[in-house]
Amino acid sequence: MKTFLDDQFLLNTDTAVHLYNHAIKGLPIFDFHCHLNPQEVWENKSYNSITEIWLGGDHYKWRTMRMHGIGERFITGDASDWEKFAAWAETVPYLIGNPLYHWTHLELKMYFGIDKILSPETAREIFDECNQKLQQPEYRSRAFIEKSNVKFIGTTDDPISTLEFHQLLKNDESFQTIIAPTFRPDGALFIERPGYREWTEKLEQVSGVKTDSLDGYLAALKQRVDFFHENGGRASDHDIPKIEYVETSKEEIAALYAKRLSGEELTNDEVAAYKWFLLTELGKMYAEKQWVMQLHMGALRSTNTKMKNLLGPDTGFDSVGESNFAEGIARFLDGLDQQDALPRTILFNLNQKDNVVLAGMMANFYEEGVPGKVQLGSGWWFLDHIDGMERQMKDFANVGLLSHFIGMLTDSRSFLSYARHDYFRRILCNLLGEWVEKGQAPNDMVFMEQMVRNIGYYNAEKYFLQR
Repeated sequence: MKTFLDDQFLLNTDTAVHLYNHAIKGLPIFDFHCHLNPQEVWENKSYNSITEIWLGGDHYKWRTMRMHGIGERFITGDASDWEKFAAWAETVPYLIGNPLYHWTHLELKMYFGIDKILSPETAREIFDECNQKLQQPEYRSRAFIEKSNVKFIGTTDDPISTLEFHQLLKNDESFQTIIAPTFRPDGALFIERPGYREWTEKLEQVSGVKTDSLDGYLAALKQRVDFFHENGGRASDHDIPKIEYVETSKEEIAALYAKRLSGEELTNDEVAAYKWFLLTELGKMYAEKQWVMQLHMGALRSTNTKMKNLLGPDTGFDSVGESNFAEGIARFLDGLDQQDALPRTILFNLNQKDNVVLAGMMANFYEEGVPGKVQLGSGWWFLDHIDGMERQMKDFANVGLLSHFIGMLTDSRSFLSYARHDYFRRILCNLLGEWVEKGQAPNDMVFMEQMVRNIGYYNAEKYFLQR
């Protein structure tokens, strides 16, 4: 019987152990998509307690606490840090089988040197030990990044952001990790949202370009793309609940834009037409800058209206959507490709049924000298677990070239979540090791080690920075 979380955790063959220890353990991290706050990096934030860094904003944990019957006061309410931590410790023993159980104990071990299992019996001891260590300089935000050997972080940023803290970090010679902004224009795309007109006004203010016409609006967005590029931006990111092909014209969209600015509501068909048009225009801008376009598809957002009204969005009430992406994404990529304006593109899906649909799309669009121009993104959110990551890589391999896979991303607001990269790397080594030991891949450790290193770091570095 293996010991929980030992050195061979998730590594079930000798080959897997070899690949992990000789090829990927200690490899740098290229975290091309996350939700870390650059201000916290610039200020080298210190934390009052483990509750603040662990439970603050973590809707993954919040969801499981609610499922366990924990009251909202101990999740997002006014309970003390100790009371919230104790509520989390009460939940953890029931999480066996959930990746949060593994992540929780990996983070305690990797960052605090704590091997104990978190439970109500050990909660106070662990809480006190973590809090004592968090008062030390080596437990501040930058130290967590450096300890994790992170070379690149792609944050997620609104186009109206001033990127003040990205600029400050870029000029800080004492901090070596690249913190790059990622252009996330949800405010521009979601024309149906109540705050849309206010967002366009803010866009006008920050860009200096009038947004009272469609042409002006597009020019203002282009100004922000240019601004992000000047400040190190090399990628965009999009929340795409679904994508529908709508044949339309610029004149029709100009009329829809004017209609929405006047305060009128749009029909579902009009919203779909607008999103199709704008996403295409943005894709052209990204291609011109040689950016990477990331499409996170399939989330069903804010399904609990009562809790959305109480707590706001992104508080743990989203689900896996059920949409047909095949025709829409094919037509979208093809439309850009016909104009020689298809950027490098990552397709993330939230429903496992879409793995092969999107993986099969990769080979349809290519560029000479760009291995894996269109990528199937790693297991994301509800698929960020052992089965989800294994299935994503198997589906990627079955219809594509897994050797060109750009690997894992954190997609987290926590500086402790870099433990997830080690989690992914162990799963990757275990999968490839199994193939070698079953005779499904050659026992060529020189090649297999390089394949692991590439997926673990170098493919992503080359893909985003064109090295």
